[in-house]
Amino acid sequence: MTEFGGPEVLKLTELPKPEPGPDDVLIRVTRAGLNFADTHTRTNSYVRKATLPLVPGGEVAGIREDTGERVVALVGDGGYAEYAAAQRELVHAIPDELDDGTALALIIQGLTAWHLYRTSARVASGESVVVHAAAGGVGSLAVQLGRPLGAGRVIATASSAEKRALALELGADVAIDPAPEGLTERLIEANGGREVDVVFEMAGGAVFDASYAALAPFGRIVVCGIASQQPNEVSTGSLLRHSRSVVGFYLFHCLPVPDGVQRPRMFAEGLFELFARAASGELRTVIGATYPLERAAQAHIDLRERRTMGKLLLDPAA
Repeated sequence: MTEFGGPEVLKLTELPKPEPGPDDVLIRVTRAGLNFADTHTRTNSYVRKATLPLVPGGEVAGIREDTGERVVALVGDGGYAEYAAAQRELVHAIPDELDDGTALALIIQGLTAWHLYRTSARVASGESVVVHAAAGGVGSLAVQLGRPLGAGRVIATASSAEKRALALELGADVAIDPAPEGLTERLIEANGGREVDVVFEMAGGAVFDASYAALAPFGRIVVCGIASQQPNEVSTGSLLRHSRSVVGFYLFHCLPVPDGVQRPRMFAEGLFELFARAASGELRTVIGATYPLERAAQAHIDLRERRTMGKLLLDPAA
């Protein structure tokens, strides 16, 4: 990318192989992961601002050039490529039982789902949990983690009958339409006529407002995205009157930062638990389409227009 804008700014280009620094690892990329956040990076509307020129893509799976080990890594950017450099501490071996796509589904989207339960919402045993976008990368994993992490009832929302069927297959107790009109009432009805305890929300705008209105006293809504690009405001008076909480979650606050501040085990602990659950068959990753690099722009279009389910991948060798 040499400019910000629509999908057309993604250009297939020949660049020199990255030169890893002393604390980096060079990886020959076999698969790169696509995330909704990448579409925000493309327009420079993401939480972390980008600079040009830019090779997008924050996560890769592949082969370490120095050891030949199969790994998955966070790279910040540079992932949509045949080679990428990653900080050594953000590179993790992939268990033999898992394929590259599964590892990529778990390193950002899986960890996000895990922290929504463990860190942000702190879901207590038996609480009801609403998972919006339940057929997507984060949502499909959050639905499955509900029972193991304590949820008493998992209520999924998804935009089509096919996606709602997938959410039910993955373990949701009920799946409903996320259209904002009447959503508050549908959420309460789906919870047996009771207000809900926890909502994982990544759309913003009217969906946030309707979900917030469905919260029980001491209910929490965790914001992990604003796909609509419509941020919301909540009054402190409303929080006080209803004993509700609004919590934000941004995965990269779980990572070590350059000044040396550490958040012990927030990254590795969750990832290793997810690897173990997937290896045992308890957790299923939903892998959607795999695109060649030259079709990265089309992948962004498909992602934004909700044509996809599960984890989207790029194959640099295709």
